[in-house]
Amino acid sequence: MTPKASPIGILILSLSVVALFAAIYISQRTTPQTIPQELMAVLRPPSAIKPFTGITNQHSQAFVKDDFKEKWSFVFFGYTFCPDVCPTTLTTLKQIDDILKKDYPASANTQVVFVSVDPERDSLEILKKYTAYFNPEFTAVTGTEDDLLNFSRQFSAAYVKEPAEEGSDYLISHTSSIFLVNPEMKIVASFSPPLDVETITSQYLQIHMMSDKR
Repeated sequence: MTPKASPIGILILSLSVVALFAAIYISQRTTPQTIPQELMAVLRPPSAIKPFTGITNQHSQAFVKDDFKEKWSFVFFGYTFCPDVCPTTLTTLKQIDDILKKDYPASANTQVVFVSVDPERDSLEILKKYTAYFNPEFTAVTGTEDDLLNFSRQFSAAYVKEPAEEGSDYLISHTSSIFLVNPEMKIVASFSPPLDVETITSQYLQIHMMSDKR
């Protein structure tokens, strides 16, 4: 004669079955995506942008956290008097923007944000003319020294004003990476020199695709 299971035994068995199904469900939901090798040095732990103030765009409008919302943003820190890195990088960003809009319109919900870390010389009017040379749709922003420092720290973007030599303008040493902010307003990647148009475009498209699969 088969002994009857006790109420406690049935309860334990039931809880075990529930726990088993819960574990299976959680494991399926939390299985990490395989990160392509070429993105290992590009992706960074998502960091939510915190609210900031004192940043203004070239149209004299306040630039705020929500300006990153619902679009992918390529963010670059530099200044208009930069002799080489900045114009080269903005040219690269223009080429990337052109490729995305022409060949990958579904992934072209992007913007380029050029952050001037030289408010002493880069007026809004100068920024407007400077970025228009590359692409009138680019956003150029700047602010006071304190506000720029607080904003740049969120990206871990460093810069320092170099002592000027006699008879010449001062230079600013600055981070030359391009940062990527996703539509959820999180910094998710950074592209470091050497900056290659095809490589960055390919990496961006992969990151975009991975985001769509979440």
